[in-house]
Amino acid sequence: MFWRCLILISSIGISLSQSVFAAGVTVSTIDQLNEIDANVFLMRHALAPGFGDPDEFVIDQCDTQRNLDNVGRSQATLLGLQVRQAGLVFDKVYSSYWCRCIETAELLNLGAVVPFKGLNSFFQTYANRDETLKLLQIKLKGFDEKNLTLMVTHQVVIQAVSGISVASGGIVAYNSKTGQSVQIVFE
Repeated sequence: MFWRCLILISSIGISLSQSVFAAGVTVSTIDQLNEIDANVFLMRHALAPGFGDPDEFVIDQCDTQRNLDNVGRSQATLLGLQVRQAGLVFDKVYSSYWCRCIETAELLNLGAVVPFKGLNSFFQTYANRDETLKLLQIKLKGFDEKNLTLMVTHQVVIQAVSGISVASGGIVAYNSKTGQSVQIVFE
C-alpha cells in the first residue's frame, strides 16, 4: 500500500512537513505514511462557499444545499488530474449523499461514485451523528488492507474519525485497521 502513496508523493509534489494523529502527536509525514500503511483517503469536498446548509435543506435536492462554486469545481478537477497523473488507483470511491460531495467525487474522475450514508454530515443534525459514525466504522473495519479507497465527505466526519481538521479539498490518509492517520497537503 505504501508504494501507492509514495507514487502520489513523488509525482505531484505533496508538501510533507508534519501531520497530526488523532492522539495529537506531531511527526514527520513521510515516516508516518510508511508506518501507517494507509488504505483509505478521507477527502473533504471541494470549496463550497458559505457555512452549513440552508434551513430548507433536502438531501436529494441540490438547489436546497450549499454547493460547489467554480473555484470548487476547478479544485476538484485539478486534484483528480494530479492523482491520475500520479498513477494512483482507487479500488472504490464513496461519497456522502450531499450534492457538494457527489459533485466533488464525480469531478475527480477517479472511478464510479457510490453514495454512502456513513459519510453524511451531522454538523446541523441533518444526519444522526451516532448512526453515521457507526455505519462508517462498520464499513472501515470491512476494508481490505491491500485495497485503496477514497471517501469524499465533510470536515466533521473526517475530524471525528481521524482527529484531523482539513480545509475544503483536504485529504487525510487513514489506516482502517489501526486508526492511524496523517494529513496530506498539496502545494
